[in-house]
Amino acid sequence: MLGNFLSLALVRASIRMATPLTLAALGGTVTMQAGILNIALEGMMLAAAFFAVAASHFFANAWLGLLAGVVAATLIGLLYAFFVVDLKGDTFVIGIALNIFAAGGTVYLLRSMFGVKGAFVSDRIRTLPDISIGLANVSGPIAEVLDGYSILTYVSWALVLAFSILFYRTAFGLRLRAAGEHPVALETVGVSTRRMRYLAYLGSGILCGLGGAHLSLGYLNQFAENMVAGRGFIALAATIFGQGRPLPVFLACVLFGAADSVAIRFQSLGIPPQFALMTPYVVTTLALWLVSRPRAPRVKEATAHMSTKEADAA
Repeated sequence: MLGNFLSLALVRASIRMATPLTLAALGGTVTMQAGILNIALEGMMLAAAFFAVAASHFFANAWLGLLAGVVAATLIGLLYAFFVVDLKGDTFVIGIALNIFAAGGTVYLLRSMFGVKGAFVSDRIRTLPDISIGLANVSGPIAEVLDGYSILTYVSWALVLAFSILFYRTAFGLRLRAAGEHPVALETVGVSTRRMRYLAYLGSGILCGLGGAHLSLGYLNQFAENMVAGRGFIALAATIFGQGRPLPVFLACVLFGAADSVAIRFQSLGIPPQFALMTPYVVTTLALWLVSRPRAPRVKEATAHMSTKEADAA
């Protein structure tokens, strides 16, 4: 039984589950580099998932659906930036409000546009195709594990490398990190902290849009009420777990994606679904506890430092 449980299918499912988490967590990483903790990842992903399905249904085109999802999440990101950067609103309060707005708004639109409750499924919805990276004719477990995913899975892997270079090897990355660590110093050299933070929210919206669209068009083929189901918060946890560094954030997403896949497999073993579905959230909580426990004084210091930076920027 254990051999059937620990299989290549489980690994592939873990990678698929990790893709939307990785994209959203990279979005959270961008804003963290700019000194802002993005609490609205959940709402951005949910809005993207809905509008991706809606556009895919109306136009019978997966790519237009992907574009619509990205635009929806980006607009929420820019709205978030307006309230936090320009109006000096509290990041946590505004983020939670946007999550609630997205949850309620998508339910309302689902019922008013399509006249259904719970979930919307249509034959006109086009999904993102799986692609081959040239390993189809190669035998072995590595080829079986790495080949045949949605294009956004490979995009997420490439973005991990790209952001590792962008943040720490380019002038833009230096300015972005300065907007979070030393906003006053950044202003003294003539670079607008406001502009850098807006760009961070813009990038976060695009990435969350990709993650949400993948969830509804790349992993599933429908939209269901609250279908993100806490994945935005798990992505936020991965961002904190990796301390805003792309590679550790990616590894955290793979870990949490594996926990999500294991939860599904637990149900096939006769474990009550209520306990099985707890698995990814328990793993997330334990991971954050293990990481933050020895660093508790530093976390408090960082929180105080973030408040000081926001005060200086104001």
